[in-house]
Amino acid sequence: MLALAGCSGKSAQQQASTTPRNVALTKAQQSSIHVVTVASAPYHTMITTTGVVDFDHDRATDILAPFSGAVTKVLVTLGQHVGKGQALAEVDSPDFAAAAGAYRKAVLAAKAADAVAANDRALYAHQAISQRENAQAQADAAGADADRDAALQTLVALHMDARTIADIRDGRAVAGGRGVIRAPIAGTLVAKSIAPGQTLAAGTTPCFTVADTSAMWVMANVFGDDVARVKTGESASIDLGVGDKPMTGTVTNVGDVVDPDTRSVQARVQVDNPDGVLKKQMYLTVHLRSRDALRGLLIPVSAVLRDDENLPFVYVVDPDGSYARRSISLGKRVGDRYVIPEGLHAGDKVVVDGSIFLQFIQSQ
Repeated sequence: MLALAGCSGKSAQQQASTTPRNVALTKAQQSSIHVVTVASAPYHTMITTTGVVDFDHDRATDILAPFSGAVTKVLVTLGQHVGKGQALAEVDSPDFAAAAGAYRKAVLAAKAADAVAANDRALYAHQAISQRENAQAQADAAGADADRDAALQTLVALHMDARTIADIRDGRAVAGGRGVIRAPIAGTLVAKSIAPGQTLAAGTTPCFTVADTSAMWVMANVFGDDVARVKTGESASIDLGVGDKPMTGTVTNVGDVVDPDTRSVQARVQVDNPDGVLKKQMYLTVHLRSRDALRGLLIPVSAVLRDDENLPFVYVVDPDGSYARRSISLGKRVGDRYVIPEGLHAGDKVVVDGSIFLQFIQSQ
């Protein structure tokens, strides 16, 4: 029994010796200590993650060869701004010549059929021909007109300009076999994949990429529980690098699919880019700010220290004026403050400046 009592007393002494005692300071020493009173306050969560710049897919397009043939001339250079309908390249294309010939034939056939139909309408009005003969003439004219319109749409799909189409329709001579690839939208030429002499295959050979870079997408990676906190319409801040002013954007979409490689969901941030600062494939830091206000206990980051086991703690002022170490749990960081889920209560006075001094005295 004496041995057990001796062991029990020894362990109690060891525990007492390892338990930090409150720190008492003189009035002079207290003048260098600054405290804040903990209170419940509203805050917005901030998620910091990485993102990659991409074109706005609603303002960018890849241009495939609209017809087959050999490239004779490339009319633009990489990085050049082009207008909608501007000629980008010329191609010596048999498809183009065949389409032009088909349209000319269709125009002549439609004129002839329309003339026959008009004549038969007049004859039928005077009962010179039967109703059946008149109906057949009208049907033939309608079919010829449809063939003419279809041939015209083929030329439009081949990016033929209105003047050339008018020359073909009116029977004037045109440069046979020369097709022109045109820009379907206005923007910057960000990719050029063809050169003179190259043979194009209709519908498969990539030729150019045109993008409107005045607005770009930043695809931010969102992980785990943060996915539920990010919503469309929320604001975002984009860090370009040291010394550069951050850019602002808006979350326009939150993905529904988890990337199997990164285990993240992509949030799309729309960013205005009038000066062309953002380039495709740039790697950036993105700050996503929730618009839903939360409430909690927050303390400055400077108030938090770490013990030998790397666990967070703070110093609080006890009723007797001494300073006591108190273990806490850390929640989200909001700017220069931490949310404290456990360990503190509203009204507690926490040391903000001077915590390291208190820790030094307590360790002596």
